[in-house]
Amino acid sequence: MIHIITTGGTIEGLDRDLNKNKATASIQDFLESANVSFQFIIEEAIRKDSRSITEEDRAKLVKSIQLSDSEKILITHGTFTMEHTAKYIGNRSLNKTIVLVGSFILGTEKNTDAPFNLGYAISALQFLKSDVYIAMNGQVFHWSNVTKNLETNKFEPNE
Repeated sequence: MIHIITTGGTIEGLDRDLNKNKATASIQDFLESANVSFQFIIEEAIRKDSRSITEEDRAKLVKSIQLSDSEKILITHGTFTMEHTAKYIGNRSLNKTIVLVGSFILGTEKNTDAPFNLGYAISALQFLKSDVYIAMNGQVFHWSNVTKNLETNKFEPNE
């Protein structure tokens, strides 16, 4: 069973700069349209643009992870502060496989990268060992070695 914890962000159609937070993308809809055959549950922890996520929000995420019966956790998250949340969770040694994923293009847009990133992250989640990762741009990054390059708009290893 995969436990999906949502936090908002671009993958769900939230962007405070574009003020596009009325129409939302549903992780449930993405999974149903892909006709997935694994069991999952979805829990909304928070619903924010990631630039508004606080330390209290991150603590709430950790609590949800700790209370989950699942060993496989997927967190949908905005890309602006995804690496900060990954580091926050990674420093807690939760002994579960946790993957954070988001999108650069609003999940409500026709050309969104959300379905690809979501599918890639779910696939990676099923094969990774216990730890915290970010799955973006067709790559998996360990929480301790990842940064978002604002010039290329991609995640990459720290140098």
